[in-house]
Amino acid sequence: MPIVINIDVMLARRKMHSGELAEKIGISAANLSILKTGKAKAVRFSTLEAICKALDCQPGDILEYVPAKDEPDTQ
Repeated sequence: MPIVINIDVMLARRKMHSGELAEKIGISAANLSILKTGKAKAVRFSTLEAICKALDCQPGDILEYVPAKDEPDTQ
């Protein structure tokens, strides 16, 4: 998938554990894990907002677009 989730990077920068983040933003550790591994099909803006607030970051610090190598350049 061309969207990469960088929550682990921000957790490491903030010296925070996943469980602590899950508790702060009010979701289960299992759902945070699904999001972190990129297995989630969607993320609510309210969840993204809570993550950014808890990690003191911007959405672009969490979400990254990396085109697949086999995708043709459409520009």
